Amino acid sequence: MLDKLNEIEKAALESLSAVNDEAALEAWRVANIGRSSAVMNVFSQMGGLSKEERPLVGQRANQVKLAIENAFAERAELVKSAALARSLEQDQLDITLPGRPVRRGGLHPATMTLRRILDILAEMGFQVYTSRDVETDEMNFQALNFPPHHPAREMQDSFYIETEGREENPLLLRTHTSPGQVRAMREFSAANPENPPSIRIALPGMCYRYEQITARSEVQFYQVEGLAVGENITYGDLKGMLADFARRMFGPQAKIRFRASYFPFTEPSAEVDVECFVCGGKGCAVCKNSGWLEILGCGMVHPTVLQNGGYDPRRYTGFAFGMGPQRQTMLLHRMNDIRYFWGNDVRFLEQF
Repeated sequence: MLDKLNEIEKAALESLSAVNDEAALEAWRVANIGRSSAVMNVFSQMGGLSKEERPLVGQRANQVKLAIENAFAERAELVKSAALARSLEQDQLDITLPGRPVRRGGLHPATMTLRRILDILAEMGFQVYTSRDVETDEMNFQALNFPPHHPAREMQDSFYIETEGREENPLLLRTHTSPGQVRAMREFSAANPENPPSIRIALPGMCYRYEQITARSEVQFYQVEGLAVGENITYGDLKGMLADFARRMFGPQAKIRFRASYFPFTEPSAEVDVECFVCGGKGCAVCKNSGWLEILGCGMVHPTVLQNGGYDPRRYTGFAFGMGPQRQTMLLHRMNDIRYFWGNDVRFLEQF
């Protein structure tokens, strides 16, 4: 059997030296390394050998198989290089032909609106603060004045993550960027608990909610949260800031209105509408004939939230607001389906 293996190796390597093209190389591979090759047949005959012969033959068979495979790999490289050299020498190349155009990508429409919002907020003195996507129930709800079993939690269906030992404070994908408010306040107040500094930050990020996907709702979406905390901050400061933001975002003629609303982490709370920039407030299909378009929610930071963040609500006040870049993109470009953002349809994306 050992002599037979030596003959197999010798014959395979000698025949390989005569192979000069890819078709012959493939035929050689099937004949010498394939399932029905001579060296593979040796492996199938191992069961009939004695206990003393089996390890010797098995070791030699593996050596022969490895030698043949290595020789095949080296020959394949030579054949490939030779084929390329022949192609370059024989084939004609017209160097006057124009090159193939490079297809350039671009920013996603939601990213463009997100950057525009952050640029405006930066001009107004807000610094970008990023927070984690995976949050605890405490930070996502409890620290924001959502006690356990509070009915307001039904406003935000959540993706919870199964983790052992965290039944009292489970993990979930954040349903809003508001947990970043508490994290930012705790981070700023940790350095000087007795006299924490003022805050003016913008918190962009992705949010996740277990909702039915429709033309108006998605399971994931961008949000930009704004937070300002300091001494003597009033509701008038919030209104003035948002009016200025609307003019910078939608044009100097933009008008806004405040409607009373409810958010557990702000009191008082409001939703903000901008006068429809399509019809000028006269009423159209975009604004559903109301003359107004909803752009964000806002309010004064609830004293409980300030206290959870390490700020004394008897001394400090603040305001917060949250907006969706995708919704504003839909309003600016008169889009009627939020699913376009995640469809990856090039025909849609190329329009931006």
